[in-house]
Amino acid sequence: MIKILKYLQKSWAWVPVVLVLLILQAMCDLALPQYTSDIVDVGIQQGGIENAAIDEISGKSFEKLLMFDKNGTLANYYSYNNDGGNASLISEDSENAADAVLYPAAVVYALDNADMSQFSGEGGMAALPDGMTVTDALLAMPEVQREAVIDKINGQFDGYSDIMLSQMAVEFARAELISQGVDMDEYQMTYIFKTGVKMLGIALAMMAISIIVGFIAARTAALFGMNVRGRIFRKVVSFSNTEMDKFSTASLITRSTNDIQQVQMIIVMLLRMVLYAPIIGIGGIIKVAKTGTGMGWIIGVAVGLILMLVMILMVVAMPKFNIMQKLVDRLNLVTREILTGLPVIRAFSREEYEEKRFDKANTDLMQTQLFTNRVMTVMMPFMNLIMNGISVLIVWFGAKGIDNGNMQVGDMMAFLTYTMQIVMSFLMLTMISIMLPRAAVAATRINEVLDTEPSINDKENAANSGITEGKVVFDNVSFRYGDSEENVLYNVSFTAKPGETTAIIGSTGSGKSTLINLLPRFFDVTDGKITVDGTDIRDFSQHYLRENIGLIPQKGVLFSGTISSNLHFGSENATEEQLAEAARIAQAEEFIEAKPERYDSPVSQGGTNVSGGQKQRLSIARAVVKKPKIYIFDDSFSALDYKTDAALRNALREQVADSTVIIVAQRISTILHAEQIVVLDEGRVAGIGTHSELMKSCEVYSQIARSQLSEAELNIDGNSGKESE
Repeated sequence: MIKILKYLQKSWAWVPVVLVLLILQAMCDLALPQYTSDIVDVGIQQGGIENAAIDEISGKSFEKLLMFDKNGTLANYYSYNNDGGNASLISEDSENAADAVLYPAAVVYALDNADMSQFSGEGGMAALPDGMTVTDALLAMPEVQREAVIDKINGQFDGYSDIMLSQMAVEFARAELISQGVDMDEYQMTYIFKTGVKMLGIALAMMAISIIVGFIAARTAALFGMNVRGRIFRKVVSFSNTEMDKFSTASLITRSTNDIQQVQMIIVMLLRMVLYAPIIGIGGIIKVAKTGTGMGWIIGVAVGLILMLVMILMVVAMPKFNIMQKLVDRLNLVTREILTGLPVIRAFSREEYEEKRFDKANTDLMQTQLFTNRVMTVMMPFMNLIMNGISVLIVWFGAKGIDNGNMQVGDMMAFLTYTMQIVMSFLMLTMISIMLPRAAVAATRINEVLDTEPSINDKENAANSGITEGKVVFDNVSFRYGDSEENVLYNVSFTAKPGETTAIIGSTGSGKSTLINLLPRFFDVTDGKITVDGTDIRDFSQHYLRENIGLIPQKGVLFSGTISSNLHFGSENATEEQLAEAARIAQAEEFIEAKPERYDSPVSQGGTNVSGGQKQRLSIARAVVKKPKIYIFDDSFSALDYKTDAALRNALREQVADSTVIIVAQRISTILHAEQIVVLDEGRVAGIGTHSELMKSCEVYSQIARSQLSEAELNIDGNSGKESE
């Protein structure tokens, strides 16, 4: 796990963001079943009446309610003057108001629709005249006799469940609303519509959150894949025969594709599923506990069965997963030995023996893969069996609860949904526990490649002279990595002249970094050529070529020592005045002078004791000290604020007046005034020209520009690309 998580060091800031978003998504996900329950129970069965605490109750009906107000709390929620007018709801605490009116409303409704005979007899009431209800008779009784009858009635209703009382109270409210002339069909549809709108809003919010989280997770994993695969490819294309013999082409392809994909998948699952599973699981358990259905034991059965299945899978399949990658390595090892030792095998006539050795390695891997695939194939039917069996149990026992009046249909539906959510959360954790070991092995294999230092050889009699001006020409340059079938760059041609700034811009993955890495020969072109002052760069020695290039990478790299020692990387013989001038140009002078030891201030390994912007400025100063013929700024202004960026570029313009400047940038503001801007789109040149020209002729550049700057900043209205005074 640690090996995998370390690849997310640059993306840790997104983890709390993802966690907060997942909590919000879980809240939405857990709210929907309750709204579904409300539509069934309240919207359909109760005609849209949530409870008996309606806004207006007739005075006569309210007097009846007061007779059965055991706790005397109705007066706290309704205003009634005993003058024959209506009682009005005065409390905003709707939940407690509903509790207060629940029992009185249920009893009044039951009595007004009950058979009088059950209340006759000793201490009871005589037969009532036509049109008179039990509660009407109670109001007309002397207080002593009424109290006796009410006590008897209360005793009969004490055994009623809350569900039954709630249903009768709702019927009381329905009768009141009808008596007030309310259209109950419209009332019902209004409730269903409002609830539906809430559900739609929650669903849309959940969808938006899910898309955002999925985007962040996918982008983080994709960035990991892009960065690590790029690093591996940069290693691979520069490997000498020694490194190729160590890894073999087959092993390197496996490590740069399948292994990275394994880790990439696990990163997405960590951010999307592993964080979400416990949130939705715990939330589902809390929601189930609040339903009060008495069927919580079913969840225990479901979780127990799933854990049992997971344990069986862990015991049976996990050892095979750990063995599988070793068998892949074994197959690659045998293949490598056979291919590299082919002359020896032929010389000793050992072809048949080597064929058997390869066949055994191949068969072992096949059998292991078949075993793991069969085990995983069996898992899903068992999971479906458990989930469907749990559904049957919930419906079976839920139906009994509904029949006994202890549960409503909507409650059973909500319980079923929550149970499935809990089961699915455990299923998510099961999937990650199966994939994690393979990803850990893959991460180890990736590190083995990245930790190997490549070597690049110069041509014999490589030139150590010939660069006088620094004119760079990309002549129909195409490039692809290793044995890849598709190019990363396609027929790129442009000229970067001394005294001019050539900017390269494009979307992520368009090939900007690859393009500039060709110039210092971190890679060699696949087709075409790159020349400096008319000479193919492959004819120069690497040392001489790079001596004439000042590369300022996107991430400033500093070495342990002092500020002075880091600046001297550009030129060992630079004087203190030259260092100070370079620092001034790079806008680093202010924070250097603020340090007690100034240029002798210590710099920790990797420059961890300075900020990102300070590291970038020191990197630029280091390149300025070098005074090369060619400057390459690989998004070297990204950590600088706009003010510092502008000041630095203005100061730099005089220093590099006679040099060739190539800038790779993400920010349009950095390259607005470049003499030439090269726009890359999926490895191809989408346009070349000034800012003003590209705004008119290149849609790719125009979209990038408009996504970053306002119309006023771009000076769209006839002044695009013109420098402001």
